Amino acid sequence: MLIDLAHFTPGLSLTGGLIIGVAAAVFVMFNGRIAGISGIVGGLLSLPRNDIGWRLAFVAGLVGAPVIAALLGKPAQVDIEANWSIVLVAGFLVGLGTRYASGCTSGHGVCGLSRGSLRSLVATLTFMAAGFLTVFVQRHLIGG
Repeated sequence: MLIDLAHFTPGLSLTGGLIIGVAAAVFVMFNGRIAGISGIVGGLLSLPRNDIGWRLAFVAGLVGAPVIAALLGKPAQVDIEANWSIVLVAGFLVGLGTRYASGCTSGHGVCGLSRGSLRSLVATLTFMAAGFLTVFVQRHLIGG
């Protein structure tokens, strides 16, 4: 295994992880809710409820942060090597999986594991195993 030292950023990665962890903890402390993106966005897609304001603010922050970073001269470098049909199918499958798992990687992997949830442990291990298997099949069996 080779490590690309030019792009190896353990300090930035640790800092980002700490910020996500603190944000999730603050969110649950002040709102009593889990910061799971699929649940937050799913709540926006369901029938109108009285808690739409905080959900919109959360999603606006997710979308707004990279926009602000780009305006400040630090745009994210995104390189997707797939066509739009594959991206759309993948997005649909991820959405389907989050419904079956009752949450996504942020809800289970960040918030659920920190609460010691067995269901979140199983879900996170399943997410990771599926990811490992997908990369293995793509790189070594299909080629790419």
